[in-house]
Amino acid sequence: MGRYDTRIEPNGTGSNRRDLSDSSFVKTIFKLADTMKAYHITGPGGLSSLKQVDVPEPKLGPLDVLVEMKAWSLNYRDLAMPFGGYIRNDKVKRNPPLVPLSDGAGEVVAVGELVDRFKVGDHVASVFFQTWLDGDLTDAQIGSALGGAIDGVLAETVAFHQDGLVLIPNGYLFEEAATLPCAAVTAWQALTLANPQPGQTVLMLGTGGVSIFALQFAKALGMRTFITSSSDQKLNHAKELGADVAINYRANEDWEQVVIQQTGGVGVDNVIEVGGAGTLEKSLAAAKTSGRVSLIGVLTGQPDQNPSPMMALFKRLTIQGIYVGSRRMFEAMNQALETNMIRPVIDKRFAFDEVPAAYEYMQSAQHFGKIVITRCNKGQRESRED
Repeated sequence: MGRYDTRIEPNGTGSNRRDLSDSSFVKTIFKLADTMKAYHITGPGGLSSLKQVDVPEPKLGPLDVLVEMKAWSLNYRDLAMPFGGYIRNDKVKRNPPLVPLSDGAGEVVAVGELVDRFKVGDHVASVFFQTWLDGDLTDAQIGSALGGAIDGVLAETVAFHQDGLVLIPNGYLFEEAATLPCAAVTAWQALTLANPQPGQTVLMLGTGGVSIFALQFAKALGMRTFITSSSDQKLNHAKELGADVAINYRANEDWEQVVIQQTGGVGVDNVIEVGGAGTLEKSLAAAKTSGRVSLIGVLTGQPDQNPSPMMALFKRLTIQGIYVGSRRMFEAMNQALETNMIRPVIDKRFAFDEVPAAYEYMQSAQHFGKIVITRCNKGQRESRED
């Protein structure tokens, strides 16, 4: 994970180890170059602290998988890292430098002698929490968040423990797969924890990565979808993706009332709440009695605001904190992506040497969907085909 001298061992080693006496198991020998290019955030000094550097190639342990990275994507959380990060994701302050980004995809170029989950040539994507494989998230697993709690993936080559990767969806380009580890898994958990049913209603706030993935998943699940934005152009794009009701929150400051009106005075079954304290009261109002608010983000930038809890009490709402998801969730989501032929919405691509510009574009909030950093030439964007 950009952790060039350390290894993170997941809880347990698993029971399905390959018999090393099996002659079909071929150990791969890969000659490493002396150095490679990576990005470091040198400290909490703002975007100017983001630097391209030359670093040693990662060492390959017996359970490690060496991945030549082909593409990465940005998430809103990545903007916080050059400014010191946030709770439990502050390596940039505790132990700089930080290799940024949690989301990336690439090709396996070497495997350790005990690796049994991947082989050379596999197309893989990083898992956000390297040690959250299944079940409920634990306190210890929070400390394995790439690009925040530990070094991330914005390097030409990264050594992962084999448990920290998944195969990308069949037919996906590397650039598409790079959008999945954080935003897509977050949206998937937010919807699937609520036991979604066809005909139910869901509200997405904004048109960033999480909200657009949630819109696509909700449509595949047969749900009626609501989405907000301050841009009519973005709302029109959302309608093209299947949004049933699009609300401009600048033109309709009381947008929660529009949601209630459009649901016959009832409210929605689930709100994908990415705004945080600045929008939470409106989201509580927009949810139906005994509905759910999936609390994900802090995009409104008011984490110290104290919204009233009374609406949640009187409407018997479930407020569920959503923190990305486990590897099992990622793998289940990938099956759904393949089955429903869902492709990520990529707003703009930047070259590896243009990373600072990609951060600036994310900061401008002009994007619709995902921002990707790529090493793939237009004619060389390979996809996984079984």
